[in-house]
Amino acid sequence: MNKQKIISIEERIPKLKQIRKRKANRRLLILLSMFFLLALFLIYLQSPLSKVAQIHVEGNKLMMEREIIEQSGLEAGRSMWAAGKNKAEERLLKDDRIKEASISIGFPNDLKIKIIEQNEIAYAARKGGIYPILQNGKILSDPIQGAPSQLPILYNFKEGEALNRFAKAVEMLPDEVVNIISEVYYDPKKNDSLHIKAFMTDGFEVSATLSTFADKMVYYPSISNQLDPNVKGIINLEVGSYFEPYDPSQQQGGDGMEEAESP
Repeated sequence: MNKQKIISIEERIPKLKQIRKRKANRRLLILLSMFFLLALFLIYLQSPLSKVAQIHVEGNKLMMEREIIEQSGLEAGRSMWAAGKNKAEERLLKDDRIKEASISIGFPNDLKIKIIEQNEIAYAARKGGIYPILQNGKILSDPIQGAPSQLPILYNFKEGEALNRFAKAVEMLPDEVVNIISEVYYDPKKNDSLHIKAFMTDGFEVSATLSTFADKMVYYPSISNQLDPNVKGIINLEVGSYFEPYDPSQQQGGDGMEEAESP
């Protein structure tokens, strides 16, 4: 029995040696691979491929490409690993004109800045020109150059509740309604701090309150279609909806007012 056991152990010794040798080889291979990868990484850090070659910008209309790059803080020639993408995105989002910003790495060592700008929804008329108003209710500090787009021009508006409400209303209204609003005057009253007067491209005037402006102006096309286009006046949308001609001689009915039914 003892002899059989000795023979059995001796037969296993070569196998144990082979197992130990394979483990040692695997360890050596892992160490060599790690050393090789580290060497490649060090070579990469010293090569031009680790530096930002170019910075591309997409989605900009209100802002110049150079302005966006400067505001992001990114620079060509800096290390790709030290570029600070997250901080650059945070810096870009501090600008009132930018709604969303993301930065990605392009092959092999380019950076791409993709932004979504705030939409222009109107213009603010002030001394020195007209200034773009963004969908977030911010008025830009630089006046527009050249001919303005087909957007409403606002008078007496400042950044605040009234302008924010108007911006939200414009976002809710269909384009066919927004496109025929020519001018809007902020005209607060004692009993309505959000009262406005809007002048339309079809010649009618609208008296409304910003608290219900979006809900009632959606019906403007159907209301104006009920009226005589040759008789201009005020469409009152403050309480209900009715029409009052400018010229008393053209007024219809005994009280000078004509009901305009909303759908």
